[in-house]
Amino acid sequence: MTACEVWFYHLERQGLDQVLPTLLERTLQKGWRALVRANSPERVEHLDGWLWSYRDDSFLPHAADPGGDLADPVVLTLQAGNPNQAEALFLVDGAEAGDLSGFQRCSVLFDGRDDVALQAARAQWRRFREAGVTATYWRQGEKGWEKVS
Repeated sequence: MTACEVWFYHLERQGLDQVLPTLLERTLQKGWRALVRANSPERVEHLDGWLWSYRDDSFLPHAADPGGDLADPVVLTLQAGNPNQAEALFLVDGAEAGDLSGFQRCSVLFDGRDDVALQAARAQWRRFREAGVTATYWRQGEKGWEKVS
């Protein structure tokens, strides 16, 4: 089993509502399942509604924990663990990764215009690097995502 890659997405030009659906679509196109971990029930509730309606011609099949079908390809949660056996973990609003066993990739999405979110992401970056985890940093440039390290 390969180690989990950690990718940091520094959101500067678009917010989470614009970026997350695209990343989830790409994840599903790879044949992977996704787990989105947030820090608040309000964020889970918002994303639950948003992923059904973010685009007129599409939606992302998903469930919100608790109460949703945790076998869905995308699960939104506050909890640790991996209830849908996802290959991809998405962390929003400073949610912590916990045990990365079983994940192929962990994506940390943070708002670069929010000082608190920026500081939390920097602290997560340091913890991953100190633990010997390979971390890659992506920044929104004029022409799309640019790999910085």
